[in-house]
Amino acid sequence: MLVPLAHAATATCGGKAGTLGRLLRAGLPVPDGVVVPFGADPAALHDALAPALDALGEPPVAVRSSAGDEDTPGASAAGQHETVLAVRGVDQVADAVRTCWASLDSARATAYRRATPGAAGEPVMAVLVQRLVDAQVAGVMFTPGAPDGTTRIEASWGLGAGVVGGTVTPDAYAVAADGTVARTVADKRSRTDRRGTQVVSTPVAAADRHRPCLDDTTAARLALLGRRVSEVLGGAQDVEWAVVDGEPWVLQARPVTADLPASASPPASRATLAGTPGSRGTATGTARVVRGPGDFARVRRGDVLVCPWTDPGWTPLLHLAAGVVTETGGVLAHAAIVARERGIPAVLGVPGATAVLHDGATVTVNGTAGTVTTVPHTPT
Repeated sequence: MLVPLAHAATATCGGKAGTLGRLLRAGLPVPDGVVVPFGADPAALHDALAPALDALGEPPVAVRSSAGDEDTPGASAAGQHETVLAVRGVDQVADAVRTCWASLDSARATAYRRATPGAAGEPVMAVLVQRLVDAQVAGVMFTPGAPDGTTRIEASWGLGAGVVGGTVTPDAYAVAADGTVARTVADKRSRTDRRGTQVVSTPVAAADRHRPCLDDTTAARLALLGRRVSEVLGGAQDVEWAVVDGEPWVLQARPVTADLPASASPPASRATLAGTPGSRGTATGTARVVRGPGDFARVRRGDVLVCPWTDPGWTPLLHLAAGVVTETGGVLAHAAIVARERGIPAVLGVPGATAVLHDGATVTVNGTAGTVTTVPHTPT
């Protein structure tokens, strides 16, 4: 019933697992695991998992969705399905697999598919059960499509959940083809780590908040690994990675679905705030401060979302919003990827945005320059 990850193919195991299977067969450092393929019998799940987990040594695992239509050149489905981390024991892993199956029909996944051009056919879900890497540093990189291009890397302490989820503003690295590294060190205020079978978020120690989490040598090694991923898969890739004891691991790879914006420009005036350009374009609308699901009902079509960060569960709001502004997050986070796919201007990592940009004010978001400008009210 189960498929070893090294034998996984996209046609039977979905985009995520199929791609990792290709990379594993090519000799790249991918954590081992097994896949529950499309059409697996739920009644046989428990009995199939027991020997598979035993063969892996019964480590804590990551249980990850691998839908048939995700990680494709036309649609990433970034963050739209469930991942359950730090799972241990047959019963708990079986429950996590069922959680991933159920996420295929979640509101956010359904909204994403409806808004994706060319989406057709019955959606299907495979599930990857993979050895969990207890990352000391993790993040995302965008590899260039050509050998002479620059690799963009975002990194933070601990597991990569904060980087991909946009809850932390990560360090940013640009690694040129000759190995030269340029970096911008962020104020990394929180980190995510495994504690037993729990995933916990804790404050980063004061000494580490402004300390680079990658040295230039490790950043250059990651870029070389990313280029190897691109060679195996063909074209520019969006790669999730982790580093443990200096050794890099590939956790996911998918085609880059939309180009990245350029670097931010400095503010032009006191009425202008600067952040990280997340998605190209310009939009003007009413600022709508959203701190959680309780605020969703206040969002109207054409509003500009102003939020601490954007959770993947907020994807339906991106069908209404004219633009997005966040207080944390980087250009490679899931929400930024979906914003680029949808053509919605986004500016990320604007400190204090939810306090400075008042609910109901008119603002202009320039996702190309990375600026947010308050439009003065003109009395009538």
